[in-house]
Parts: sequence; C-alpha cells; structure tokens
Amino acid sequence: MARPMTMAEKILAAHAGLDEVVPGQLVECNLDLVLANDVTAPIAIKKVAEIGVDKVFDPTRVLLVPDHYTPNKDIAAATQAKIVREFAHEQGITHYWEIGCVGVEHALLPEQGVVGAGDLIIGADSHTCTYGALGAFSTGVGSTDAGVGFATGKAWFKVPESILFKVEGQLRPGVTGKDVILHIIGKIGVDGALYCAMEFTGSAIRSLSMDQRLTISNMAIEAGGKAGLIEVDDVTRAYMDGRVERPYTEYHSDADATYKQVVEIDAADIEPCVAWPHLPSNTHPVSESRHITIDQAVIGSCTNGRLEDMRQAAEVLRGRKVNPNVRCIIIPATQQVYRACMEEGLMEVFLDANCAISAPTCGPCLGGHMGCLAKGERAVATTNRNFVGRMGHPESEVYLASPAVAAASAVAGHLALPEDLD
Repeated sequence: MARPMTMAEKILAAHAGLDEVVPGQLVECNLDLVLANDVTAPIAIKKVAEIGVDKVFDPTRVLLVPDHYTPNKDIAAATQAKIVREFAHEQGITHYWEIGCVGVEHALLPEQGVVGAGDLIIGADSHTCTYGALGAFSTGVGSTDAGVGFATGKAWFKVPESILFKVEGQLRPGVTGKDVILHIIGKIGVDGALYCAMEFTGSAIRSLSMDQRLTISNMAIEAGGKAGLIEVDDVTRAYMDGRVERPYTEYHSDADATYKQVVEIDAADIEPCVAWPHLPSNTHPVSESRHITIDQAVIGSCTNGRLEDMRQAAEVLRGRKVNPNVRCIIIPATQQVYRACMEEGLMEVFLDANCAISAPTCGPCLGGHMGCLAKGERAVATTNRNFVGRMGHPESEVYLASPAVAAASAVAGHLALPEDLD
C-alpha cells in the first residue's frame, strides 16, 4: 500500500509511473503539456534543433502563445514572433494562437480548455503555476528545459515538500483572491515556500470563484513556490466540464499526508491590501496607504485580467472619471474576455471613465510596452511583481493591488478603497 501523499506527490508519482514518491526524490516524468511564449520559445526552439530532433514529441501537447511583446512592439519583437510562428506552422502545432486570437497565456489556456485537473505541465514562464487552481501540477522552467520538453515530452523533477494553507471562515466584503494571496505572501515572505508545493484549502478558498482561485495559484511563485494547488471541487468541475478538451483526473491529498508546514489563516483577518515596492511580500492595508499618489493604473495581466476582474473594475469606474493626473490602462486578458466586456457594456464604462483599452498583452507587466513608467513615476497594478524596474525605469515604483483597489486609486489619484469614493 502506497504511503499517504499530497496532491503534488500523487500527480508526480502518476506521471513517473510509480506507486509513490517522497520529497527530495528525483523522478523523470512524462509531461502532458509544454508551454512557451514569444520571449522564451525562440531559445527553446533552438534547443530542439541542437538536440537533433526533427519533430516535437506531440504537436497537440506543445503550446505556443505569443503574448509578451505582442502586438509586435518593435523589429526585435516581430523577429521573435516570426520564429515562433514559423516553428508552429512547420511542426503542425495545434495550440498556437495568432494575434487576433491570442490572449495572455495563463488566462487563455484555462479558458480554452487546454489544461485540466491532474495534468503535469511545464512552461517557460514563471507564472505557469496558475493551472494549479484546476488541480494540476504546473510549474515554470527555463527555456532549455522547455526545449527538451518539446523534443522528448519528459522532464526531471525533485519531488517538493508541500505546505498547506488553510484559510477558514468568511472573507470580508471587498476582499478578493488577490488580497488572499498578497496576505499569504506578506505573512511568509518571498522565499517562505521556496521549492515547495503550496496547497490552498479551507472554507474561504472553497467559497471563491474559479477566476479568484486562478489569481491565487498564479502568485504562488512570488512566495518561491514550485506549484500552487487547489483541490478539485464542484466549482472546479463546473468550470472544466464541457470545456476541457481531454479527460481529466482528480488527485486529492490523503487526510494523513505529511506536510512541511500547515499555515492556518482566519479569513476575517484578511483586508484589502497593497504590496508596496519592491517586493510582493511588502504588504500593507490599503487603509494605511492612502497618502501614496499614483501616475498610472494598470488593470489586466495573467493575475487579474479575467472577466470577473474587469467587472470589479467597471463597478468602481461606472459613472466616474479617472483622475486627470492618472493614466488608466485596461487590458482584457483574452479576446473572449474582451468580447464579453463589450457585450456587458463594460467597454463603454471604461471609455466613459477615460481609460485606455488595449488588446490582450503582457506588455506593461514586464515593462515591455503599453504603459512603461518614467523615472519617479508610480503605478498601481493588478499584476504580480513589483521588483525594481519591473515596469520601466529603475527609479519608478509599482504597487500591487486588486482590480477594485486599482480602479478606485485611478479615480482618487492615490491608493484608495472603493468606499473612499462615496
């Protein structure tokens, strides 16, 4: 009989063809999916050629998403995208999304039903951990590892220890998934879960929608996590059923599984918060941050660019105007989200509020385009990182927040809560 195991251990054991695994064990696993984008794929594609493989291991399991410097920022970006495009066509890659169809990768793949519970996924992007919200083990890797994955469909893993985060009770009004994960990162630090699988559970987590759960898993890497998993329940099944293109497998942690640590959090202790520069762990209540003026607000990204995020922002912006000293940039994460925003009248709300609306892109999150910061400027953003120079000049500042807080701040001209506008 196999030893009691966590979700992460069970998924890795299954993909290694083993009855059980233990933390620290090195295992070679068969991969379900391998992902790269326009920044990381060209290096991975070069590695495939170096290995001497003519064809990828499975053209239906390789995912190519040109979302970072697209629509093409400049000639260099266009060249990168061209390499990815030509490789996708040459290899017959079925999961390649051209401009006009593409979205921010970690919003696009769940939406399109490409990823599902029980999958083992590597991606040449650190926020690949997002898919843990669906009960998958997904993790970011370097482009070389992705290239080897393209060629062989395999990867080596050191089985991580798991940390269980139990968030029990009822969340306060206005508290979102973004606030939950910022609270956790603020509590344990940016290396508090270093090379550990973070597993999120408890009544507060179960009460959240899939959009909110995806936000939580997305930022596991910001605590050093190898993966960020949430157990499959009825909310997950309702999201996946009829959407996921392959049969999925549920893995549930055993009741007596061994965890490195169990962190218990009272949901009532979580309030709307913001991460000050220059670390996601530098969290402060919004109520104690109102003195901080801003020049720009960015609402979008793989963390908070989904439809529910757009609705939260629109609810705050409806009937109001962005402060004349602030630039507010709205970026629906996918074409489907963009269309839904149009159909629900959210685009009209954003335009009436004097927001700029972008095609789906990662652009400003990594200081690429569509909203870079000048020296001395401050932005509030629904993105996931606020490192030095992350969104532009090394002497700019980024404050991480939820869509509602970012929208309220855009109107107020300083960090603010929606109720501050009444």
